[in-house]
Amino acid sequence: MNKPRKLGKSLRRIQRIIWEQRPNILLSPRIPEPLHGVNPRTILGSAWWNETRRTAYKSTLYHCITCGVAKQSIRKGPKWLEGHELYTIDYLLGRMEYVETVPVCHYCHGYIHSGRLNALFDEGQITHATYAAIIQHGDKVLRKAGLPMYLPYDGPVVDPNDWRLVIKGKEYPPLREEK
Repeated sequence: MNKPRKLGKSLRRIQRIIWEQRPNILLSPRIPEPLHGVNPRTILGSAWWNETRRTAYKSTLYHCITCGVAKQSIRKGPKWLEGHELYTIDYLLGRMEYVETVPVCHYCHGYIHSGRLNALFDEGQITHATYAAIIQHGDKVLRKAGLPMYLPYDGPVVDPNDWRLVIKGKEYPPLREEK
C-alpha cells in the first residue's frame, strides 16, 4: 500500500525537474490599450492557436505554470488549463513582441488579466466571492514565491498609434487609430 504513495511522490519530483514553476508570470505587464484585440490567436488563426496551447499544456505535464496545480487537481473555477500569451514590451519604442504561450489555471489567468477581471466584476458577470477568491489566489502565489504584488510602470509611453505587435519579426498595428 505504501509503494503507490512513494511512486506518486517520485513522479512529482521528476515532473518538477522537467518543467519549472514560474509564479513571476502573474506579474506580466498589462497589454497596452492600443493593442487590445491584436494577438497571435487572431493573426495566425485557430489552427495555430490550438496547436500552440496544446503544446504549452504538455510542456508542464498539464500543470499551471504559475501556481503549479495539476489540471486534474483544480478545485476552484473551471477544471481546465488556459493558454496565456507572454510578451516583451518596450514602452519607449511602442513594441510588444510575442515570446511564448504558457498554461495557466483559470484563477491565475484571471489574476494576470486583472483589468478584465475588474470589468467583469463591475458589469456583474462575476460575484464578489469569485473576484475575491481570484485575487487572494494570485496574492498567495506571489507571497509564497517572495514576489511583490505588482510591478508599476511610470515611464514614458509612445503615441497610441505608434504601437505595434511583433510576431516572428512582422509588425501589426493597432486595430483602430486613436484621435
